[in-house]
Amino acid sequence: MLKEIYIRNLAVIKEATIPLGRKLNIFTGETGAGKSILINGINAVLGQRCSKDIVRSGCDKAVITALFTELSPEVTEKLDELGIAHDNEEITVTREISADGGSVARINHRTASASLLKEIGSMLINIHGQHDNQILLDSAKHLQILDDFGGDDTLLSAYRETFRELQHTAKRLIELKHQEQTRIERTRYLNEVINDIGEVDPQEGEDDALEAEYASAKNAEKIILSVRSAVRAITGDDAANDMIVSAESEIAGYTEENSQLSALYERLSAAEIELADIASELENFADKVELDGQRLESISSRLSELNKLRKKYMLDCTELKELYNKSCAELSGLESSVSEIEQLNSRREELLKTVTEQAKALYDHRQKTGERFAKRVTEELAFLNMPDVVIAVRHEKGKLTVNGMDQVEFLISANKGEEPKPISKIASGGELSRVMLALKSVIADKDSIPTMIFDEIDTGVSGKAAQKIGIKLREIGSVRQVICVTHLSQIAVMADDHLMIEKKVTDGRTETSVIQLDFEGRTAEIARIMGGDSPSSLMLDTARQELEKYRVI
Repeated sequence: MLKEIYIRNLAVIKEATIPLGRKLNIFTGETGAGKSILINGINAVLGQRCSKDIVRSGCDKAVITALFTELSPEVTEKLDELGIAHDNEEITVTREISADGGSVARINHRTASASLLKEIGSMLINIHGQHDNQILLDSAKHLQILDDFGGDDTLLSAYRETFRELQHTAKRLIELKHQEQTRIERTRYLNEVINDIGEVDPQEGEDDALEAEYASAKNAEKIILSVRSAVRAITGDDAANDMIVSAESEIAGYTEENSQLSALYERLSAAEIELADIASELENFADKVELDGQRLESISSRLSELNKLRKKYMLDCTELKELYNKSCAELSGLESSVSEIEQLNSRREELLKTVTEQAKALYDHRQKTGERFAKRVTEELAFLNMPDVVIAVRHEKGKLTVNGMDQVEFLISANKGEEPKPISKIASGGELSRVMLALKSVIADKDSIPTMIFDEIDTGVSGKAAQKIGIKLREIGSVRQVICVTHLSQIAVMADDHLMIEKKVTDGRTETSVIQLDFEGRTAEIARIMGGDSPSSLMLDTARQELEKYRVI
């Protein structure tokens, strides 16, 4: 609950420490004293947007700090998730608004974003103001109110889980069907790639290896021809060897007489032997050089085949092999998507059947809840001095949504004998306030938010109706902390804790203070509300009697 709020330099409030009780806390004060500023301060620590205009004139910043105690398990779990300590199950939430328009938020002195304040704040306080009456005018919000009253969300949670899976399945089916035409064209292309490359079956680096082999084979042919020509030049007719033999024959008869010719003759004989040896080695070399005509033809044919494929796809053999493997894998995936479509269609039918059954069960549950809800709210309205008002729930079936198939709208009959009609068409401001209070009353024990704030719940009501509102607020205060700003004495006398917002001028400046009233202080304030700033003795006695009537013993 909200145990204390500290405010400094917020509009006309220079500084105030406001203690709050655990039951019904009532704030009263003269018009313009600053009651709305108090609500603005609470909204600030709940993460709502703040204008720099709320900073007290001449001050650098406004500071609002709220102390929350007896935190619910939901809040402590969220704080644990965020790593924020909460000793003794309490936290302080601070918001500083600078005059230049900036703001800083802290939870237990740890800096926090406004969105985080809003998230935590929504679990700590529920504020009802005049704008919240718009919820009643918006039929789209009525289903949530009905579910809040029902309390048990087991059926809704199960339905939503199935519905979301159905949505995901349907979305995936749409994606796959949109891809179907592209898939067909892509499949055709991939099959062509696989057939083209698979038929040729190029191996990594094969083109480079064959071109090197082909170049080597073509060079071997040239070498053999040259070597055999060289052999013929040495050993053929009129070749080098014959000429050497002829030269030997010409000088052979003169070698004994002439030592110089003898030496030359020996050199010619050695040259003859050397040439014969060279010719023999050339013959051996030519025999050893491989020249396979069929292989050369095979290489040429294979290279032609590969070059045709390389030209078509502008890739070498290694890249062609990669393209083949990727195409096979992609084609397999495309084929599996066809199977996935079949499986998803089957799953969608199963989910649609299940979600329809769950929606019907949820509809039946809400039908019964709606009957109980209408009865309870009508009873509450009768207590709030609206005995002839009847609340009904129009409950129809519609298309499946994340919330079920239910279309819910609250109807109201303001006068006996009239058919119930949509609230937005016939309810007045005062009626809306009391209807909302009745709703808050019937769902007060359904959630875990510990504090409820009512700002101007008394708009448009007076007399006995106001008294009933006060009693109802007090009833809610027995199960929740209630904070209410009012200008009606009938509501103020119901307070468990009564705080007065008082405006005064000090040193030429308006200042607002918040005073916790004792019994005598309350008597004077109630009398002021009843009769003005100078209440009579009779008015004071009347105020005292009213307070005694509802005084907590």
